[in-house]
Amino acid sequence: MKKSILTLLILFISITTYCQNKETISKFNFDFENAEKGSPAGWNNFGSPNYILALDSTNIKSGKYSATIEYKEGNPDFKAWAFTIPGNYAGKKITLSGYIKTENVTDGYAGLWMRIDPSIAFDNMNKKGIKGTTDWTKYEISLAMNPEKTKQIVIGGLLVGKGKMWLDNLNVSIDGKDIKDIKPFERKLYPAEKDKEFDKGSGITSVSADKAQIENLKYLGLIWGFIKYYHPTIAKGEYNWDYELFRILPKVLNSNDSKNRDRILMKWIDGFGEFSQGKEKVIKSSEVKIEPDLVWIKNSNFSDELTTLLLKVKNATRQKEHYYIGLQPNVGNPDFKNENSYSSMKYPDAGFRLLSLYRYWNIIQYLFPYKNLIEEDWKNVLEEFIPKFINAKNETEYTLAVLEIIGRINDTHANIWGGNQVLNNHFGLRYASVELKFIENKAVVTAYYDEKSGKETGLEIGDVISAINNRTVEEIVKERIKFSPASNYPTKLRDIASNLLRTNDTIINIEFIRVDKRESKTLKTFSTKEINIYSKYQVRDTCFKLINKDIAYISNGTLKREYLTEIWKEIENTKGLIIDIRNYPSDFPIYDLSNYLMPKTTPFVKFTNGSIESPGLFTFTKSLNAGKKNKRYYKGKVVILINEISQSSAEFHTMAYRVNPNSTVIGSTTAGADGNVSQFFLPGGISTMISGIGVYYPDGKETQRIGIVPDIDLKPTIKGLIESRDELLEKAIEVINKQ
Repeated sequence: MKKSILTLLILFISITTYCQNKETISKFNFDFENAEKGSPAGWNNFGSPNYILALDSTNIKSGKYSATIEYKEGNPDFKAWAFTIPGNYAGKKITLSGYIKTENVTDGYAGLWMRIDPSIAFDNMNKKGIKGTTDWTKYEISLAMNPEKTKQIVIGGLLVGKGKMWLDNLNVSIDGKDIKDIKPFERKLYPAEKDKEFDKGSGITSVSADKAQIENLKYLGLIWGFIKYYHPTIAKGEYNWDYELFRILPKVLNSNDSKNRDRILMKWIDGFGEFSQGKEKVIKSSEVKIEPDLVWIKNSNFSDELTTLLLKVKNATRQKEHYYIGLQPNVGNPDFKNENSYSSMKYPDAGFRLLSLYRYWNIIQYLFPYKNLIEEDWKNVLEEFIPKFINAKNETEYTLAVLEIIGRINDTHANIWGGNQVLNNHFGLRYASVELKFIENKAVVTAYYDEKSGKETGLEIGDVISAINNRTVEEIVKERIKFSPASNYPTKLRDIASNLLRTNDTIINIEFIRVDKRESKTLKTFSTKEINIYSKYQVRDTCFKLINKDIAYISNGTLKREYLTEIWKEIENTKGLIIDIRNYPSDFPIYDLSNYLMPKTTPFVKFTNGSIESPGLFTFTKSLNAGKKNKRYYKGKVVILINEISQSSAEFHTMAYRVNPNSTVIGSTTAGADGNVSQFFLPGGISTMISGIGVYYPDGKETQRIGIVPDIDLKPTIKGLIESRDELLEKAIEVINKQ
């Protein structure tokens, strides 16, 4: 999940996004011998633009060509070659093998990767990647298959970090047989997949936004989502539920009154067939975190007949398998299956825009583990956003409406991801070369994206930006806060700060304050090809150092599991260890390091998972432990540093290290978004995510939105910034020295 914030996560998202592509070719080209215009035929690529991909006729394993990936410049992230295997295949195990050669691979690794969609299996060699300089060597990875559920298989090679890799002579086999000698497997299509009636549009181009119609649309959205997740026939994939909306929508819009509307809805639901009634599953109240929110069925003033029918659906017998939703193995976060992204519809028609709202709203209603923390009636949000979605006049207004409703769930994991071009064009493609951060509630210059152009601005570290293009920073923040999804206010400010000096113009006018003197300047702006706006996330320092003979320091942003055995020899006899988690982990050393820190296995977290059988229900799992029985555990003080950059996995690591008996957490509010993420798409190809599991302390105390609460609340000051002091690090040393 980074060499900029969340690298491996971005890799996962990019692969998932790429895999929406249905284009295939009729011929395998695993050895790269079939070239077209300097590229291997049938192959695509994705990832950072800071890499060069090419065919090489000199360094080859055999034949005429190998394929290369080479880091060029800028932010070292990742790049991947990708090939979508035409057709589907039956079998138990699929194996990708191939030869790789590397040169000076650092800050990451080279490797093969393979993915079976939708979210069936995935491997990218991240735990056994190739580093340094190596000659041609054969590697292989294997995945368990599920032909009945597979939609496509994608293979390739990737480079994470710096260096260069060569790829040649790939081969794919299934249960030991070469794929070229196997006849493709024809998967049986679900009826939902065969329904193509509205592929080119819903036929609904405009919708009235009067009060009566908004009420009808609100109730339709409630019922459409409820039937989607609760009706056994829909769960079997018997119906394309998106298109069923377009069949019922005109009838509801044309209903004369609520009685006629309810009759229309009853007839519609009855048309999906009979189902058996089940017994309510008894769950201990102590295990339940969130109950399904279904009281609206009885208090929405529906007709008695419609209410009875909806309650009948509520009490239906449901299986653990569902066409539209699953739970990821071993973790339990939702897997949003068979949700068409309609990526070709850049500005969806009114029907598809309503589908977008209904899809998002109901995913939150039934599958978001932190719905109880939204702090407003989610049903009222549905009603509020109906006119915003149907009145969106263009692609930008539609995308902003999506971004705004995402912001209402207060989840830092939730945003529009994937470098959405509409939002980039709207907020600006150019940046001033100074980096801002909110310190003491002021927008302060903290660094330069580019040293030369940054100093040419005349701005100095510690300058306070007070106005931008004749608008106060306070005014801009107030305007943008609704378009800045995050779990808490400090994290919203974190994200707003990075966009304050963003524009489509070549200059930007500012007012700033330096030592109580107010001045004005005009700043040049630059494209992201000219300056590296992600430089602050590129941690270059070593993961370990001795501050002095008694105090050790670890950066969790660069620490690798493999380093621990060696560096612990220098740590174990110190009187204090500082673990800096003002970053995002580049590895997952949580359990390895905990084994050194804890005297015994200790519970530090428990989760909640959703339910396929009772959508909207979230129940607690057992607590998870860190550490092991260890008489030689670390006896010194452990000080953990956190701030608003500490997010997700960083927060999870903090929770584990904190159960050390001599720990102290210093810093400020973290991002308040923990747990594995779940990605899904909205019409127009809009990619978004949610926190997919609930993360709690063993006693059930919340972490979402609140974040990790420090033992010592300490924030950097403008004075400390100007003096180039790390005030949190200074406090950590002070705490350790106070024996």
